[in-house]
This record gives sequence, structure tokens and C-alpha cells, in this order.
Amino acid sequence: MPLHTILRPEVIAAALLVLLPMLAAAFFPERFASLAPRLPRIARITAPALLCLPYALTASAFGIFRWGWLALYALLPVTIALLMDQAAVADPDLHGNWRDFVLLAGLGLAVDLRWLEPAWPQGLTSAGKMLLLDAGIYGFLAVRKLDGVGFDLRLRLRDAATGLREFALYAPIAIPLGLALGFLHLHAGWPAPLRAAGAFLFTFVFIAIPEELFFRGWLQNLLERRIGRTPALLVSAVLFGLAHWNKRTTAFNGQYVLLAALAGIFYGRAWRARRRVGASAITHATVDTLWSLWLR
Repeated sequence: MPLHTILRPEVIAAALLVLLPMLAAAFFPERFASLAPRLPRIARITAPALLCLPYALTASAFGIFRWGWLALYALLPVTIALLMDQAAVADPDLHGNWRDFVLLAGLGLAVDLRWLEPAWPQGLTSAGKMLLLDAGIYGFLAVRKLDGVGFDLRLRLRDAATGLREFALYAPIAIPLGLALGFLHLHAGWPAPLRAAGAFLFTFVFIAIPEELFFRGWLQNLLERRIGRTPALLVSAVLFGLAHWNKRTTAFNGQYVLLAALAGIFYGRAWRARRRVGASAITHATVDTLWSLWLR
């Protein structure tokens, strides 16, 4: 996609609107969580309909605007907020309600099966995933007020220490296994430092944070309340692996599923060590960056 197209004012404004809820929740978690309870119930549920604006701006800029997609992007966040409002009433002690798991299943399938990607121009389909993330953040953190998520990106040294420790434990298992399976391939060259840093930052923000918030902060967190710490770790890791079944191919990619499921165990360990999404996102981003630059 040409750079001048991406830098159009409408696209830049849409990108800022997509990132704003995530960054507000990540860097001002207490304030973000306190916003929804101050609103009247109808406003609390309908406010996230504003998440349709990034779609409207982007689609209009590319000439692919459709009223049906606009309605969907307005109604989906409202439906999520309504489900979480009902869950908060039905399950005030946060043991995990059926609505929580229905919502997670819906969000996961929508992203994994790329249901909403046709709404977006080629090259910007990740914006749809980020909007679903924003809707989930508002629903789980502001309306449901789910605790123990650890979505606080004011990173600490111990987040890095925990994240890199789990990477150091995973790599000696995954690299020989991946090479033996023919899934990984060593690259002799070393990328430029700026390229490596850029790849890590992009992966951390747009891949690791969304996936770790979903699989660890929400899914593993809620499963722990139902089935305990170790089963929750294993189940969330298996589901994380299965979410990669169609990556790099249109058929079932068993090698990717296996390595991703193993990775999910160490990502889950990093998250639950201090219940910090930032720690597991560091493990995740380090693995993905190493894979993409040296082993893919």
C-alpha cells in the first residue's frame, strides 16, 4: 500500500481512535475502569457504539464504505457491553459467568476465521481486530470490572525479568523441536539493530498485547476461577495453539499448533507469575521477533 495513502488524514485519525481505548486502559487503568460506573446504564451500554468511527473514516477514505459494516461495528461493541453488564449483575463475585465465555468464544472465532476482514482495505485488516480488542477492553474492564487481568503497560524491570526468564526456558525446547520438524530454519545473517528493535516494538503492540490480553488476562484468568491454576494454564495454552491452526496455510498446520501450544504454557507462566500482561507480552514478542528475523 502506498505510503501517501496510509498517511491520509482520515486514516491517521482512524488509527488514533483505534489505539486510544487500548492505551488509555493500559496506562491509566484505574481511571479507565472508573469511567463506565459514572454513566447512566443506557449510556454505559451504548457509548462503545462510537467504535464504528474508525471504520467509517477508513472505509470512506478508500471508497469502500458500506452501511451494513457501519451498523455491525456500532452494534457489536454495544452487544458486548450489554453482555458484560448482565454478567456483572448475575455474577458480582466474578466467579466466571457463561456470558464471559460466550463473548470470548465469539471474539476468538471472529478474529481467527477473519469474519470482519472484508470490511477493511487490504493491508489495514488488523484495524478490525484492534476494534474488537477495544470493545472487549471496555466490556471486561470498565463494565464487567474483571479483576486480576494485569493489563497495565507501565512496565517494570521485573516484567522484563519474568518475560525473558520464560523465553529462556521455552527457547531450548522449541528451537531444537522446530528445527527437527522442519518448521524453523536458521538464517545466517543478522538484521540491523533498528530493524530488530522495530520488529519487536510492532510485534509487542499489535500482536503480543492483544493476544496476551485475550488468552491470559481474560481467558486464563476466568478459567482459573472455574477449574484451578494448572488446568487453566494448560487449557488456555491448548486453545492458543489451536488458534494458530490456519497460520501460513489454508490447511491444518499441526507443527504451528504444537509449538504455539508449548509457547502458550510459558506465556501463561509469565502472566500468572505476577498477573501482568506486560510480562507475558515480553515473552511473546521476544519469541515472535526471534522467529521472524532468524528462524523463519
